[in-house]
Amino acid sequence: MSLESVKAFFTANAPDVEIIDQGASTATVPLAAQALGVKEGQIAKTLAIKVGDERVLVVMAGDARLDNRKTKAAFGARPRMLPAEEVLELTSHPVGGVCPFGLPQPLKVYCDVSLKAFDEVYPAAGSLTSSVRLTPARVAELVEAVWVDVSQDVVVG
Repeated sequence: MSLESVKAFFTANAPDVEIIDQGASTATVPLAAQALGVKEGQIAKTLAIKVGDERVLVVMAGDARLDNRKTKAAFGARPRMLPAEEVLELTSHPVGGVCPFGLPQPLKVYCDVSLKAFDEVYPAAGSLTSSVRLTPARVAELVEAVWVDVSQDVVVG
């Protein structure tokens, strides 16, 4: 059902986007990067979190980590990751295939600025073996996301 809802979403909203089925598990960022032959940061992971009483999705670079302080500042409450069962109920996508496309109900979606480091990113497409290739701007446009800065700053050196 989940992959089907994503296919229906792209058919209706972006028929030019092709769903890629790697034929291998992309349930984790390292597995997805290996299957697609890209850097881990190019995997656009979707986190389902609860902030206060609201459940939202945050799409960020695969190698980025959520910064609790920045998230609290952006959303007004400390973020809590949703349990797998609640993520499946909320998105219809299994953990490892969660994406902001083809959702059964409207959800606020936020794109983290960490995505902007890449020309193309690969969000999951509703299953443990599928993804799509999009620019970060197109991801945000398709799901009417708001840009935020909620990832930890990278310390170099």
